[in-house]
Amino acid sequence: MSSSFSWDEPEGLAARGTLIVLAGRGEHGGVYERFGRRLGFDAYRVRALGDPTADPAVLDEAAKLLADESLPGPKVLIGSDTGARYAAHLAEEADALILVGLPTSPWASGSWEEEIEARTACPTHQGRLAADPDFRRGALDSAPALPALRLDQVNVPVLALHGSDDTVSPLETVREVYAGSDVRLVTFDGGRHDVLNDALHRTAAATVVLFLERLRLSPSLPVIAEESA
Repeated sequence: MSSSFSWDEPEGLAARGTLIVLAGRGEHGGVYERFGRRLGFDAYRVRALGDPTADPAVLDEAAKLLADESLPGPKVLIGSDTGARYAAHLAEEADALILVGLPTSPWASGSWEEEIEARTACPTHQGRLAADPDFRRGALDSAPALPALRLDQVNVPVLALHGSDDTVSPLETVREVYAGSDVRLVTFDGGRHDVLNDALHRTAAATVVLFLERLRLSPSLPVIAEESA
């Protein structure tokens, strides 16, 4: 069984939903600690799993979490990098999807320095990855077989987060993939591949919370805050 990482709502607060994170190439669930703690503080339960390309048991674990009636809904799958492809594959079991840094083509880093710069501009997260013995360096170079991306068969709300400066999965190509679908794409100016752990991680987390709060009202995602002149 793949190891998972958990963050819960503060004592005394009712949980507002459950997020199940599927990590990307080279990652494990623990690299999403900062995101998990932040969403936990907002009373969402977070369960972060590993990289399905390295451990297929992750998918069984995700399915069990989605079926676990003790976890509060709505239940939302979040996939980063290749984890996004697997999250979309499990969409029918979830109440919504969040796709982060969806990969569109193979990528070759050439060096560890290039890989870490492509992943994140956040010095704190760069330092964590560099010191993490469980993080697999060079994994972005791999091109594993992935489930087909059939967004036309996804019948739940989908939020996509993507960095404008993502060199692993260029934004122009991602726009083409999402074109014609009901995916709500939010781009981050200057953002790199690992959007949830990038320099704009606070803004990314706030974007996720707003999506979740709208989802709690209705799958149609009614607007709950808007600017006015």
